Amino acid sequence: MTHPLHDIRIGTLVGGGADTVDKLKFLLPHGFESFSITFWQQLGDTQLPRLAEQVRKTLEGKDAVISTIGVFGNPLETTEIDLKTLAGWEAAIDHAKDFGADIVSGFTGRLRGKKLPESIPRFKEVFGRLADRAAAKGVRLAFENCAMGGDWNSGDWNIAQGPDAWQLMFDALPAKHIGLEWEPCHQMVRLCDPIPQLDDWAARIFHLHGKDATILWDVIREFGVGGAREYVFHRTPGFGDTNWTDVISELRRGGFSGSIDIEGWHDPVYRDDLEMTGQVHGLNYLKQCRGGDFVPNPK
Repeated sequence: MTHPLHDIRIGTLVGGGADTVDKLKFLLPHGFESFSITFWQQLGDTQLPRLAEQVRKTLEGKDAVISTIGVFGNPLETTEIDLKTLAGWEAAIDHAKDFGADIVSGFTGRLRGKKLPESIPRFKEVFGRLADRAAAKGVRLAFENCAMGGDWNSGDWNIAQGPDAWQLMFDALPAKHIGLEWEPCHQMVRLCDPIPQLDDWAARIFHLHGKDATILWDVIREFGVGGAREYVFHRTPGFGDTNWTDVISELRRGGFSGSIDIEGWHDPVYRDDLEMTGQVHGLNYLKQCRGGDFVPNPK
C-alpha cells in the first residue's frame, strides 16, 4: 500500500552512468523516497534498458521510485553534441517506463545568441515531434526553469526561464503532457517571488527540483545586481529563504502529485565533506514541510 504522504515524495538527483546503482545503494538507507536520474548532454555509453533492469533490482522491495529521466543539453541546435542531446531525449522517452517513470525532463534548448522568441518555431518543430513520441509512450515532458546564464535577449541553453517564456512555449505546444520541472531558486536569482507562480502554473508543474536560494538584500540595497559582489546563493532546502511549507501547501491545493528531488552540489556552505550532511538535512526538512509523520484518522 502506498504511504498516504507519498502523493508528494522527497528524493534527490542521481547522475546517470556506470555508478548509478552504487549511488542508489548509498542513498537508500538515508530515507530518500525518489530519484531523478540525470544525464548531461548525452547518454554516452549508457544503455537505458540495461540500466533500468539494474535499477529495478536495486529498488525491489524498497519504498522508493524513479521519478524522472533527465537529459540536459540543447536539443534545438545541430552540432554533434546537440544531436546527441536530441537522441538522448528520444531514448529517454522510449525507455522511461522501463524505470517506472513517466516523466522525461531537461532544458528546452534555444537558438544560440538569438532573442528568446526566435527559438519558438524551432522549439515547436523539435518538441512537437518529441511530444508525439511521448504521448505514444504515456510519458510527460518537463522543462527546468533554469536560465543557464541566458536572458530574453540571448543565451545558449534554455527557453523555459519564466512565465513570459512559458506562455510562449505552451501557446506553441498546448498539449497537456508538456509542462515544467520547477524550482524556486531559479526565480529567486532574478528577484522574483516564486510563490505566486504556483497559483498560475501549478497545473503545468510535473516535477520539482529541491533547490533554494539565499538573497543578500543588504548587498542589493548598497551595490545593486550585476556588479562585483554576489547578491544571491543557490542553497540546499532548509538553508535558504523559501518557505517550503507554503510551496508544498500550494502544490497540494493545485492538485500536484509527484516528487521533489533535491538538486545538491550547489550550496556554498554544505558542500565538499558536508554535501551529504546538507542533503539529508534537506530531505528531513522537506518531509517536515510536507506534514511530518503520517497520523491516521480515527475509525
